[in-house]
Amino acid sequence: MDRSDAPSPVPTLTTERLVLRGHRLDDFDDAYALWSDPAVVRHIGGHPHSREDVWARILRYAGHWLHLGFGYWAMTERATGRFVGEVGLAFFRREITPSLEGIPESGWVLAPWAHGRGLATEAVVAALAWHDARTGHGRTVCIIEPENVASVRVAAKCGYRELARTTYKGEPTVVFER
Repeated sequence: MDRSDAPSPVPTLTTERLVLRGHRLDDFDDAYALWSDPAVVRHIGGHPHSREDVWARILRYAGHWLHLGFGYWAMTERATGRFVGEVGLAFFRREITPSLEGIPESGWVLAPWAHGRGLATEAVVAALAWHDARTGHGRTVCIIEPENVASVRVAAKCGYRELARTTYKGEPTVVFER
């Protein structure tokens, strides 16, 4: 069933170089290429995702927007329309200490060709500005593997500060808050 013409509950955000929009079913191949790339997932669980996992992820994004009024955006280049990655806020109900329950968790993931160009920071700033305007600057958190130096830098540029060092699914993890 093709519902590409259905109205989206996801607001579209535009930055200098990016468009953040709701995921569409035709984003599946790009999302699968992203999440199945070992270089992308090296610091995000460490294992490439299957087609089934990526399909469930896209549906979970839609569910966030439908039920919670926030979620993840697909990022594309303004100039070309090329798929860049994903950015957004979510409640994942992670089993982690300290508890993140009830606190929106921000996250971002970019295709390798987009790394090192400042696009993650640009996207996260836009997503957080949208969140802050909507909530009056509510608290958000993010979790990052300590060795993911690039994402730690993005978090710092976006106002995140280290809250705790912990483990998640048996792996070292740093919880940041803003």
